[in-house]
Amino acid sequence: MRKGYFGDFGGQFVPELLMPPLLELEKALETVVPSEAFQKEFHSLLREYVGRETPLTRCNRLSEELGFNLWLKREDLAHSGSHKINNTLGQALLTKHMGKPALLAETGAGQHGVATATAAAALGLDCVVFMGAVDVERQSLNVKRMKLLGAEVVAVQGGTRTLKDAINDALRFWIANQSTHHYCFGTAAGPHPFPTLVRDLQAIIGREARKQILEKTGELPHMVVACVGGGSNAIGAFHAFVPDADVKLVGVEAAGSGEAGCFNSAPINLGTPGVLHGNRTMLLQTEDGQIMPSHSIAAGLDYPGVGPEHAALGSCGRATYGMVNDAQALNAFKVLSRMEGIIPALESSHAVAWVLENRNSIPRGANVIVNLSGRGDKDMGIIESLL
Repeated sequence: MRKGYFGDFGGQFVPELLMPPLLELEKALETVVPSEAFQKEFHSLLREYVGRETPLTRCNRLSEELGFNLWLKREDLAHSGSHKINNTLGQALLTKHMGKPALLAETGAGQHGVATATAAAALGLDCVVFMGAVDVERQSLNVKRMKLLGAEVVAVQGGTRTLKDAINDALRFWIANQSTHHYCFGTAAGPHPFPTLVRDLQAIIGREARKQILEKTGELPHMVVACVGGGSNAIGAFHAFVPDADVKLVGVEAAGSGEAGCFNSAPINLGTPGVLHGNRTMLLQTEDGQIMPSHSIAAGLDYPGVGPEHAALGSCGRATYGMVNDAQALNAFKVLSRMEGIIPALESSHAVAWVLENRNSIPRGANVIVNLSGRGDKDMGIIESLL
């Protein structure tokens, strides 16, 4: 396998000016991250600060209605409210080991920004977060949280003013400030070694879920389901199960409004191979290779690309990738809230919705794990106007 590739996807497509920090990070991934000192400190932080392990919760009322067991991996209960803290805390700790004083991040829904600001505050690092101006407006609560935690939030006005453009500006900032700032990339995408680094830091989700479901049921699950934007929560949930051929892996992309001709965020289903943000992956693009606008009611899924390992898992057939539209996600948000007393993030609602929409294809009595990647507090402003 070519270094930094997952099948035909991955790589390092970046300006020469970005190669020194990427090579520095690659060396740290190979030497610092596996070290006993790093692993001991990281797992202590995960346990004592994040609150791991997170529970695997059976949805009792929904399971009775569906005829199979629906389990939620409760990343919404991790400190700061989502799975993002697993990655940011690991990268913040790595930043200290590399001797840099500051973190740089991009964010869409704001959860990665909040988690980066949280990790920076906990470990005494400065923090700057780039966020599309559209997302700054629709995720104002998370912007307030980031600022309270001490982060500088930069509203990006260019392009579609969403996650894609926030990443573009963050990469430009990194070129100018690479000696002092580590780019805490928020998802399992970008140039090598970010897809591997983020996956390895998020893989604790799947390791815990695998152990927990075996303890609770004595068998592996029939299926693991997770929403996919860039795909860090999903690759974290999937990774421990990839060798288990009998466990179905289902990623759920955002179909937007679901109407013909409208924008979506489903590059695996509706895109073609191309290069964006330093890696070759599946993209929403024109025949001329111009990146198309994406749309999802969930800001964290509003991205025209996907992590290269997801593109590879889809290409080889190990994972399947479905689509859920805004209305279906809103329905799942409401159903889970009212039937289980758990308010999910709109991103996670897409995964729950896929299960609800495909209930008839799931065997009775089966065990299905959905990675509940975050909590829905941040989305209440959006929900209020729609429900």
